[in-house]
Amino acid sequence: MKGFSSIDKEYTASTYKRFDLEIISGKGSILTDSSGKEYIDLGSGIGVTAFGINDEVWKNAVTEQLSKVQHTSNLYYTEPSALLAEALCRKTGFKKVFFSNSGAEANECAIKAARKYGNDTKGEGCYKIVTLVNSFHGRTITTLSATGQDSFHKLFNPLTDGFIHIRANDISALKETLDESVCAVMFEVCQGEGGVIPLEKNFVDEMVKICREKDILLVTDEVQTGNGRTGELYGYMNYGFTPDIVSTAKGLGGGLPIGATLLGDKVKAVFSYGDHGSTFGANPVCCAGALSIINRLDKAFLDEVKAKSEYIFKTLGSLENIESVRGLGLMIGFKAKNKTSAEIVSGCMEKGVLCLTAKDRVRLLPALNIPEATLEKAINVIKEVVEEN
Repeated sequence: MKGFSSIDKEYTASTYKRFDLEIISGKGSILTDSSGKEYIDLGSGIGVTAFGINDEVWKNAVTEQLSKVQHTSNLYYTEPSALLAEALCRKTGFKKVFFSNSGAEANECAIKAARKYGNDTKGEGCYKIVTLVNSFHGRTITTLSATGQDSFHKLFNPLTDGFIHIRANDISALKETLDESVCAVMFEVCQGEGGVIPLEKNFVDEMVKICREKDILLVTDEVQTGNGRTGELYGYMNYGFTPDIVSTAKGLGGGLPIGATLLGDKVKAVFSYGDHGSTFGANPVCCAGALSIINRLDKAFLDEVKAKSEYIFKTLGSLENIESVRGLGLMIGFKAKNKTSAEIVSGCMEKGVLCLTAKDRVRLLPALNIPEATLEKAINVIKEVVEEN
């Protein structure tokens, strides 16, 4: 491969297993590599470029703000951060927002808010947080501790104390675990890195019921499921309840780093002066880009996301060589009978379609506005690869 791979390999920490592919440009859901070959992007930067590459509305919002001021500290007010906080609260009913730079930081904020609430309402002994096996909440030491996958833990012990992992959809384990020492349950309504696994509705309903009775906070990690990805503005909306805290990032920024933690009625005043902070949080350029994303996620647009999701589920689910398809909205994972996920991703890449993996699944996270014709072309390529001997 021509380009910068040799320089990257020499000077960049060896934390990523990169494909032999250098992306140099793109437009919408089409990416171009250093040789000029084009690819249909069904990964969107792992759910980040919600409106694709070089989206004009997003780009104009970002460049307009860049021409004004690219950064100022949180000692001062800025228009983009104020308007973004307002938009998030108005669209969700939440009361306050804390801005950070990533999903992991948004989850750190959620964890701090939950522990402070537990301490304020029940005392120092109320600090434990229940999370689910197969969850993924970030790569800081504390969010790794919250993550319910041992494979992420083994190299970094000792981890942060106070996290309890139970099996998803296990109501008995849930009931046994939720005692007076637990301040919150933190979960993804669809576990992305864990294999694109939606939670069962009856489990979520029971969790909501118990937590409300015991005054235990419900914290939804919407880093990947949020911002229209599941066909609703936030994933929890598919389940008919409202959590106390929501963390989000990825698609919110449209390609720039931003995280947000939304605080509901119970915790809207949990933080006071000096309790938390961020140098780059609420960066005006990132907030301007995010505002251009959030303002377009209306019902009509989200209905289009659902329609595209239905098409993918129906088409892939009808293939003889597909064992199962699962997910929510345009967050979809499928498993083939005849090929591994890595083999399918490789075959699709050769034919000009970029997919992802999650555990033993091929994972699809296309831009929310991917044109129907482009999506159909990409799915036809997947069909070809899956049906090949």
